[in-house]
Amino acid sequence: MVEDDDLTPNLMSNQVWRGNGEFVPPDGICWVSVLSCLLLACSYVGSLYVWRSDLPRDHPAVIKRRFTSVLIVSAMSPVFVWAWKMYTGVMSGPSLLALMGIRFEGLIPAIILPLLLTMVLFVGPLIQLAMDCPWGFMDGIRVTFDPWFWALCLSDMRWLRNQVVAPLTEELVFRACMLPMLVPCTSPSTAIFTCPLFFGVAHFHHVIELLRFRQGTLSGIFLAAVFQFSYTAVFGAYTAFIFVRTGHLVGPVLCHSFCNHMGFPALGVALEHPHRLTVLSCYLLGVLLFLLLLFPLTDPIFYGLPTPVCTLASVPSSLCVS
Repeated sequence: MVEDDDLTPNLMSNQVWRGNGEFVPPDGICWVSVLSCLLLACSYVGSLYVWRSDLPRDHPAVIKRRFTSVLIVSAMSPVFVWAWKMYTGVMSGPSLLALMGIRFEGLIPAIILPLLLTMVLFVGPLIQLAMDCPWGFMDGIRVTFDPWFWALCLSDMRWLRNQVVAPLTEELVFRACMLPMLVPCTSPSTAIFTCPLFFGVAHFHHVIELLRFRQGTLSGIFLAAVFQFSYTAVFGAYTAFIFVRTGHLVGPVLCHSFCNHMGFPALGVALEHPHRLTVLSCYLLGVLLFLLLLFPLTDPIFYGLPTPVCTLASVPSSLCVS
């Protein structure tokens, strides 16, 4: 029997559940969640600077040392989520790994569809690259399946950082660990736009190195930092959206790696391209198709309803339904 406000306390934890099954977050959970995310972000960025060195960030020795520290922090990041769950008393049906997007259900669609969606957005830059590439199509296919090509990539520390380690660790820490802590205190929609703020601010550490090695003027460095914050915040919101909709970590990681490979679209070059009309039309087509396919290709029905992180939502969200 349900009395008064139809609220039933769970004595085994500090949670409250409504009679209709909705989760009511404990008091003060938002402060704990935000502080946990802030501590996690500081730990990640701080791990990059535990090594004293006068070498620039792209030096192989610096990259190897940072690999070590950032992989340690990333491996420990699930402990933050576990400790948060224990402290707040938040209980969920899915396991801790499932909440962090590490699960088998819907894995194949999670590998293919988000990456396909991201490639659609980059139709313009991809067509532009194809036009400017001196190789033929078959040459590109041969290189793609050439083991020596991949051996060369794997021996390049910068390639490993940009295409493997950074996407994996950043998505694990800033999406897979932070979103389960933010969703219960806000909502999936709000968490999608809150989570990238930690991600954007974390990238401000590049300013320190630019100033340290005097790579540009003060105003130039500041403008570059503002642009990078804006770009990473928007990108972070996109991968957070993918994580909430699919409930998988692999999709955001692959999209992150692909975007790191492509870089920011070279709009200036596109405006001066010999086939400018064709290239710009492809840019526009990519954006339009991306907007049309954004929700269909991330429909939770492909990945298993409900996605684990959505089970933590205190109120129903349209992002969590098909």
